[in-house]
Amino acid sequence: MLSLLHHQNLVNLIGYCADGDQRLLVYEYMPMGSLDDHLLDLAPGQAPVDWFTRMKIALGAAKGLEYLHDKANPPVIYRDLKSSNILLDDEFNATLSNFGLAKLGLVGDKTHVSSRVMGTYGYCTSEYQRTGQLTVKSDVYTFGIVLLELITGRRAIDTTGRVAEQSLVSWAEPVFKEPSMYTELADPLLCGDFPVKCLNQAVAVAAMCLQDDASGRPLMRDVVTTLSYLALGPHAGTVSPLSGPASPLDDGSMNGAAENAHRSGYSVREHK
Repeated sequence: MLSLLHHQNLVNLIGYCADGDQRLLVYEYMPMGSLDDHLLDLAPGQAPVDWFTRMKIALGAAKGLEYLHDKANPPVIYRDLKSSNILLDDEFNATLSNFGLAKLGLVGDKTHVSSRVMGTYGYCTSEYQRTGQLTVKSDVYTFGIVLLELITGRRAIDTTGRVAEQSLVSWAEPVFKEPSMYTELADPLLCGDFPVKCLNQAVAVAAMCLQDDASGRPLMRDVVTTLSYLALGPHAGTVSPLSGPASPLDDGSMNGAAENAHRSGYSVREHK
């Protein structure tokens, strides 16, 4: 499948080898490894990734999903987005890798595709786990988890903590309805070095992606529009994209995301 897909945010398949029972795929070399290597369990002396680089990585991953959902023909449901599948070049540009679970998406009047439940524990949507039915909104949900990992520096699943806090989504959900508390989700390794408005916007986008109701989740093209402003760089906190009248954040489906996530009925699940 990957040989048919070409985008700067998808890993480039260079070639393959089929010799007897040996099967090898050759990809372009990504010198910075995976996002997992720079976000979780840092090596001694390894500097944490700064805020704007995190948003740049999120934007690259979002653009890759946007291509799969909106521009590939037929559309592709990636199905295995996670930090270890996001590879980084020497400038921290993100590319999606590992298309072993990817599935051709909706064609004609189909509303979903069905599949045996697969993927990585902690990243699957509840509707997929229940029904085995996939849509592009399933990928949107898993993107919300990756964005939350970038914001918090926490794993999607951390079995070392209290049971109620082992799931990143469960841990963050109580905060999603309290915008004044969004900064409490920030990775402590950032040491407060981020524009608060940008962080609030990023948390709100993650909350929208993580809604239980798939129909309430945004499309990836709308997520890309928002993240393109959040990844602008240090000046993003002082220029107008988060509040100016020309910003796409002020209209459209990502309309004022911080308020939208709070007002549009984001439902916090009860975990018993």
